[in-house]
Amino acid sequence: MARPIKETPILFGEDARRFEERMKNPPKETPEVRNRRKANYQAAMSMLVK
Repeated sequence: MARPIKETPILFGEDARRFEERMKNPPKETPEVRNRRKANYQAAMSMLVK
C-alpha cells in the first residue's frame, strides 16, 4: 500500500522571493537543446512502438 504524501512546505522570506522570481522568468531553451530533446523523445517513442 502507498504511503501518504507529505504536505508541501511553505516558503518564506528570501526563499519565497527567489522561487517566485524563477517562476516568473523560467530559463529559455535554445533551439539546439529543443531539437535534441525532441529527437530523444522520438527515439524513445519509436522503441516503445516496435
